[in-house]
Amino acid sequence: MNTPIDLHILDGKKKIHFIGIGGSGMFPLVQILHSKGYEISGSDNNPTDTLEIERSMGIRVILGQRAENIQGADLIVYTAAILPDNPELVAAKASGIPMIERAYLLGLLTRHYSDCICVSGTHGKTTTTSMITQILMEAGTDPTVVIGGKLPIIDGSGRSGNSQIMVCEACEFADHFLMLDPDIAVILNVDADHLEYFKTLDNIIASFRKFASMANKMVLLNSDDPNTIQAVKGIDRPLVTFGWSSHNDYYPQNILLDKEGSASFDLMHQGQKLADLSIYVPGRHNILNAVAACAACLAVGVKPEQLAQGLAHFHGAHRRFEILGQKNGVTIADDYAHHPAELKVTLEAAKQMHYKNVWAVFQPFTYSRTAMLLEDFAKVLPIADHVVMSEIMGSREVNTYNIYTKDLADKIPGSVWFPTFEEIAAYVMSHAQPGDLVITLGCGDVYKCAKMMLAD
Repeated sequence: MNTPIDLHILDGKKKIHFIGIGGSGMFPLVQILHSKGYEISGSDNNPTDTLEIERSMGIRVILGQRAENIQGADLIVYTAAILPDNPELVAAKASGIPMIERAYLLGLLTRHYSDCICVSGTHGKTTTTSMITQILMEAGTDPTVVIGGKLPIIDGSGRSGNSQIMVCEACEFADHFLMLDPDIAVILNVDADHLEYFKTLDNIIASFRKFASMANKMVLLNSDDPNTIQAVKGIDRPLVTFGWSSHNDYYPQNILLDKEGSASFDLMHQGQKLADLSIYVPGRHNILNAVAACAACLAVGVKPEQLAQGLAHFHGAHRRFEILGQKNGVTIADDYAHHPAELKVTLEAAKQMHYKNVWAVFQPFTYSRTAMLLEDFAKVLPIADHVVMSEIMGSREVNTYNIYTKDLADKIPGSVWFPTFEEIAAYVMSHAQPGDLVITLGCGDVYKCAKMMLAD
């Protein structure tokens, strides 16, 4: 990822075409560039809610990818997930139209702001970035925003602001975050993921070290996480820490949790109380996300007394323990968790709430992750009272691992799996009882299953 970024690639461009316009990483860039007056078009293979939102914005969205879709474009944006034989990608290369990968485009945008907060970490990026955004918006700072999930206060996952503050997710996948230009580099945690690319945890730690070294002003890090500490060891950047205990610069104190999923705590800074805070997203891990969010906002000029309002109005980002509704007394929720560590904290949070039984409806995502972390998945999924699974969503991969959902189900006594969402929805809704919670889990399209349950 050392290819230099052409800082002038947008100069003189009017029409920008996105290959894979429905992707979670593409949508915020579409929103930002659309708001800046660019004429946007794009294509994708599967109908999604995001495509409908983009169409409602007046954007030309084509279902299905064909060479002729790129005609008239001044610039082509594509993602790393697009396969080399994609007809639009092939046509774009042959046409000579300038092309830019999504991560490079985001990197270009980050260079336009003097207070760019880039939020990294294996887990919690979207929630923390969303918390930061909510606080900044309610404090009147008018930030530019790029989030990996939709947030009601910005009516999507991206916005173009008029201040020098930008907040964006910094995803480590394929070293994409090394394209960014962070002023404040936030590291929430470092864990083993994307091993099909990184191969080893040591390589992941080394990549986060490079990211931290790029910070122009400071690194804000979770010093209770050993891998994060390893990643920043010896780097020549100002370090500000957050965590659970008082050895950190920022930490929570006097924590109170309730069974409805909310929490209150005092935000402390070097032994001094800054604010009384309450959050309304479930899970103890979200307290730490809130501490990180507050520390980042304070670093760009938000006053301590402005923190509480933003957090009090934050009720989660789209697909982050999102309560979708009730059917026959059964609560249906949806969450993006797709790594064992994420599943663990999400299911533990659900179990601590007031529900009778928790149903985990899990869609494994990518063959490599399922194969490499199979034992970890088998340990955490049984936190739920009932485990139901779909087939693995391969996404960009071919199943060279010879791994199937049945291999995971065989390791979880009492679990079941079905080939289709229709079968899963029918099974769960015929067995779940009033007072139960059903939570669909995964970063693919398992949310469609949750909608089927509500529609049943």
